[in-house]
Amino acid sequence: MAKEHSFDISAEIDKQELKNAIEQAKKEIRNRYDFKGLTAEIDYNEKAKTLTLLASSDNKADAMKDVLLSKLIKRGISPKAISEQKRESASGGNVRVLISIKDTIDSDEAKKIVKEIKALKLKVQPSIRGDVVRVTGKSIDDLQTCIKAVKEKDLDIPLNFINLK
Repeated sequence: MAKEHSFDISAEIDKQELKNAIEQAKKEIRNRYDFKGLTAEIDYNEKAKTLTLLASSDNKADAMKDVLLSKLIKRGISPKAISEQKRESASGGNVRVLISIKDTIDSDEAKKIVKEIKALKLKVQPSIRGDVVRVTGKSIDDLQTCIKAVKEKDLDIPLNFINLK
């Protein structure tokens, strides 16, 4: 049995599940009666980690975003993984909504997570390793308590707890 146990906290999302959710959302929007004959497009830019929704009105853009969110949730992706960046007018009286996909923990968020873990006063040691926070400790019970406490904190990023050893 190992003397030191650890787990990692990351914000990584399953790219294939994201693509599947986007395709399901496109299919549902294409088949919905209230979108017949109207502009309704979803474009996914994998390199820029953005989604672009093009709709005929603000209401239709909101409906498209709701469909997308429901498909993400069904696929096990946190709604915190996407955030609306800007909403602007497009040609032809349409509305363009730019949505960013968040799948990394930046240094400020990592420091915040480490601070929250240290405030728990458990016998665990958090450390920042790139875009992952590794937590080590001798007791698996302490690590599980730490996971539960971090889940209860309302952070603006989708957190995954992986590699519990």
